[in-house]
Formats: sequence, C-alpha cells, structure tokens
Amino acid sequence: MKNTFGTSVALTIFGESHGCSIGAVLDGIAPGIPVDEKFIERQMSLRKSVSAISTARKEADAVKIVSGVFNGKTTGTPITFIIENQDTRSKDYGELAYKARPGHADYSAEIKYHGFQDFRGGGHFSGRITAGIVAAGAVAISALREKGITVGTHILSCGGVHDRSFDNVKNDVDYLDGREFAVLEAENEEKMKAAIMTAKAEGDSVGGCLETAVYGLPAGIGEPWFDTLEGVLAHGLFSIPAIKGVEFGAGFGFAEMRGSQSNDPFRSEANGVYTPTNNCGGILGGISNGMPIIFRCAVKPTPSIYKEQQTIDLKNNENTTLQIQGRHDPAIVHRARIVIDSITALAVCDQLALRYGTDHLSPNN
Repeated sequence: MKNTFGTSVALTIFGESHGCSIGAVLDGIAPGIPVDEKFIERQMSLRKSVSAISTARKEADAVKIVSGVFNGKTTGTPITFIIENQDTRSKDYGELAYKARPGHADYSAEIKYHGFQDFRGGGHFSGRITAGIVAAGAVAISALREKGITVGTHILSCGGVHDRSFDNVKNDVDYLDGREFAVLEAENEEKMKAAIMTAKAEGDSVGGCLETAVYGLPAGIGEPWFDTLEGVLAHGLFSIPAIKGVEFGAGFGFAEMRGSQSNDPFRSEANGVYTPTNNCGGILGGISNGMPIIFRCAVKPTPSIYKEQQTIDLKNNENTTLQIQGRHDPAIVHRARIVIDSITALAVCDQLALRYGTDHLSPNN
C-alpha cells in the first residue's frame, strides 16, 4: 500500500478510523514557514461534524506536532502530525466483519489484503483519515498565502439546491475563508441543510458538487503530458474518499461548444497578460496561464445509509442483506470542502517547489 502524495513536497498519511490515532507526515517543506496552531485548529474545525447534518461521532481532533517545528516555525525536516481517535464504537461494526457494505471499499479491500485489513469504521479507507490531510494542508495554505496565493472551495450543489459559481474570484475566495458551511449565497445554506435533513429522515443520504478556485498562482507552473497541473491536482483530488468526478474550467461543457466559444482570447494590460473568459480553468497545455485555477469535484452520497441493502457474506461467499447501524453522515459535501482546499494547497506547494526549488516557499524568498 502506497500512502504518499507529492514529489518535492510530499505527504504521507497513516492510521485507521478506530485505531489509537491517525496522522500525517509532511516532508520537503521549506524551513522558516510560520506554523500557527490556532489556524490549524480552525482548519480542523471546518472538517468536524456539525449539528444533525453530520455524524454523531464527536472527535476533538486535537493535533499534536511531534517533529519538524521549532519555536513556531518549520525546521525543514519532516513534520509529523498525530491526532488521537477518542470517540470510537467498534462494536457497531461487529456484524459487518464479513458483510461487504455497498458503496464502501470492504470487498475490494478483502481481495487486496486477504482479510487482514481493519474493517472497523472502514479502517484505513475511512474519510476519518482525511483529518491528517487537513492538518498538513494548514501549513501549506499558510505558506501559499505568504506568496499571495489563496485557495477556496464552496458547495456548488447539494441535494438539488444550487449555489452560484465564482464571479469575482479573489473576493469570493476571501469570503469563503473560515466559513463553516461554505456557500456564496447565504440563502442556500438553509435550503441545502433542509435537503440533507430530508434524506436523513428517510434513512438515506445525498451527494453534491464542490467548486474550487486557486487565486494568484503565477503562469508557468506544471508540465506538459504526464505531469500536467490538472493531472497532479486530479491525482490528489481522486485520493479523497467519495470524489468520483473532476472537471477543470468548462469541463464537460466543452463538448457542447464550438472553438469560437471555448477559446479564451488573450489580452495585455499594465498588470500583465489575462483572458477575459476562463473556460480553460487557468491551465493550458498542462501549465498554469496566470488566470485563476477553477475546477469542480463530484461528491457521491455517503454510502452508509440506514436502508436494508443486498450484499454478500465474504466468509461464505453467499448472498445476504444488511442494515447498517451506528453513526453516519447523511452528507459529507460540507465537510469535504476543507479537505479539497488542503490537498489542493499541498499539490500547489509541490508544483511550486519543483518549478522554483524547495526554498521558494520560505518567507525569506
């Protein structure tokens, strides 16, 4: 099993949902980057379960940094983040030891790991593991802000309710910073929450779509062909549980356009080159063109639902049924948003380090 993402700035994740702890190791990060533990705490709070629209599992998610930071700044050596699991109820999963939950990795994990995997709460496949990504991502987000690069994600749709797309990207990204339920039009928050609660009342769940913008990334980042900026970002994004689709710029909308509609014309002004439209999502030829990076991620409905479902008994290879018990999210799109921000920031840090050198991320450069 490979658990590392990134080339120059690399993230390794570890742990299981019901193990003693989970965490991450961030390697290759430049020395001298301020590490604000209050900011990390705030970022972690955006991933936590909130009210009745989330799981009843309540984890403190207190992050302990055990290496790589001294006197509040990165040392340039690997940073290790450890997060204890405190609110586990492993007994809820006893009946599921040999029943593959539809929509989960239980069956594929059984085949790959020959029954040695930790099945409790999804083990290493659980969305719980994303907590380490958010902790490490907080350091990456802080480093990017020092360079004038910001990342923001909002819930474009959930349960049939749609938010508006990015308009003034810089202002929109700034507006989203720190918002618990990230929508651009405030009235959509209660509508989306109502749709989530309706699904929950029916023992079901809903998915959604997240839209992300990276503002301030200079032109020239990324490679053609096999290490395109889209490819690197998609690699990280598809590593997040429940992400089943990613599109950049106009995405699948290109299929319905003509070239005269899809092409972004170039213009020059005192501040540099820009394009009045941004159908390409800020990337051409696999390389950033200086416009905001725009992409969307499809988040599938939470697979743990309370309806009876058909499955198989992994031990006897027989057909059976199951009805999941325990504590589960009726939607995860609002919690996944900060994970998207975090993996995006880590990918961008890696790409900048590959282009300009690791020390580029240091505040002194």
